[in-house]
Amino acid sequence: MRTSLQQGTALLATRGTLFLICCACLATALLLMMAALGPSVYATDGGQTKFQRVSTQYIAALGSPGATSGNGAQLWGLWPLDPGPRGVRLNNFEQLEKAGGVAPARWTFDHTNWWLEEHGLIMEQPSFPTPPGKYLVTGDREVTTMLTIHPADKDGNRRWELDDHATLYDVTHLACRSARYTPTTGDGSCSPTNVQKIAFPVAPGGAMPEVEGCKKQDYAVLFVVGVAEEDEGR
Repeated sequence: MRTSLQQGTALLATRGTLFLICCACLATALLLMMAALGPSVYATDGGQTKFQRVSTQYIAALGSPGATSGNGAQLWGLWPLDPGPRGVRLNNFEQLEKAGGVAPARWTFDHTNWWLEEHGLIMEQPSFPTPPGKYLVTGDREVTTMLTIHPADKDGNRRWELDDHATLYDVTHLACRSARYTPTTGDGSCSPTNVQKIAFPVAPGGAMPEVEGCKKQDYAVLFVVGVAEEDEGR
């Protein structure tokens, strides 16, 4: 058995380990959605909220890990599909450039605003902002709870809050790391060609690497496994 395990490990290393690991985020979340979500009714202190199960979506969130609520959800993004398997490897960046920045998954690379994930894949940008509503979210660890994103106020600010005294850390999927890179100057020096590939994979919960010529913003990744029926079709 040990020999078979070693052979299997070697096979993965030579046949697309990077892609398979990226898919693991989606596979784990789908299993959680089907097996652990349970009834589509979520009880709160103020009553019950009915949720419609959805194919796993991903929120890119900003905030203090220990916060249970806060402002600034207008700066949160949403990936309706797992961006990992749709990404482009750093080694293929030249081909991406030759294709006019259009990835095989049909998203377009933006030199002024680009994203990386924990294995060094260049990702498509999430959609901004995450729509207001109620979401059933999890970090695929111990906590699954309701996230409420409120509509924007007169100043454009959107508040967010988690139920059950859960913190942002509780619902962050630590293995899925993501960061946004924007230029520090306008000379085009912020490029994926400057990424140090030895920085990958990033450890669960770790910070994404700095890149020369770029400003970096790390985002927490939350799995969305349900959407309140009142928000369905938004």
